[in-house]
Amino acid sequence: MAGHLVLVQAVGVRVPAPQQNMGKYVKKIFSGTSNPSLAASIANEMGAPLGNIILSRFSDGEIMVKYEENLRGNDIYIIQSTNPPAENIVELALMIDAAKRASAERINVLIPYFGYSRQDRKVIPRVPISAKVMMDIFTKAGADRIVTMDLHSTQIQGFPKIPVDNIYGSLVMMPELESHFKEKMKSGNCTLLSPDMGSSKLSQSYAKRLGMSFALIDKRRSAHNQSEVVTVVGELKDKHVLIVDDMIDTAGTIFNAACVAKEKGALSVVVAATHGIFSGDSIEKLSNDVIDQVFISDTIEIPEESHFEKLRIISSAKIFAETINRIHKGESVSKLFRKVT
Repeated sequence: MAGHLVLVQAVGVRVPAPQQNMGKYVKKIFSGTSNPSLAASIANEMGAPLGNIILSRFSDGEIMVKYEENLRGNDIYIIQSTNPPAENIVELALMIDAAKRASAERINVLIPYFGYSRQDRKVIPRVPISAKVMMDIFTKAGADRIVTMDLHSTQIQGFPKIPVDNIYGSLVMMPELESHFKEKMKSGNCTLLSPDMGSSKLSQSYAKRLGMSFALIDKRRSAHNQSEVVTVVGELKDKHVLIVDDMIDTAGTIFNAACVAKEKGALSVVVAATHGIFSGDSIEKLSNDVIDQVFISDTIEIPEESHFEKLRIISSAKIFAETINRIHKGESVSKLFRKVT
């Protein structure tokens, strides 16, 4: 075998007393290569080490997975976002299969960002339901449970026959947004602007929690990744505006909404989203003067070259660590949701 060799391990993690190599439901955490920094932070929050796993490549680029420790009878947690490239999906499927064949008792898969979730139904003929295909891949490989954050559509939870926990991204974003708008809220001139109808429910939940008024943009999609604003419902003049969405891809929707807000007389525009995909010329749009600050969680690893001055990355490690602990102890995960409802 030839090619690149990667050993995924935690760095600077607090290591507890050694655990038995065998035994029912011993908790072990492993990371793929899509977001190792988040995985290390989750392990650090839990006071546990990341397990040793070798992820290597054959000379033709195919992925090979090998766990470097015993998994028999253990409770396994695999952390891997499935954003592009597609190798992240293949790598995750192979990690699940390897754990299954190593006789892991329970295989829990943490997918902070669930890729291919935007195609969750057939809107035109002869297209796949990609979210269902992804769920099928992971369940057939041997996953017993999937944990993710802010699925693009909540109906995806019902696609597989295994439990799917969809953690609210607002658990991560809300404390930072409350702190940012604390002084501005005293004047009562803050508005949450939903960039489109699809984001209205999410935006309303943020508006309710933050105590903001609500406004909505009605837009029409003219082509794939292209849209235009038709009308605005709500008052934006002399307001500090917050725009919330589940993800930012090309940033076209967010940028158009920010432009409309400034045209309508907004004093400032802040953008918040759980997942920062940042494709195309999104960085250029988000760096434009119409946007004052951008809040993003770390569900997708954002390379240094994609960082910009207005960007604020918020760690989701604490929420995922608490979720893992609740699952492992057999406690209710839904109690986490009460913090934002």
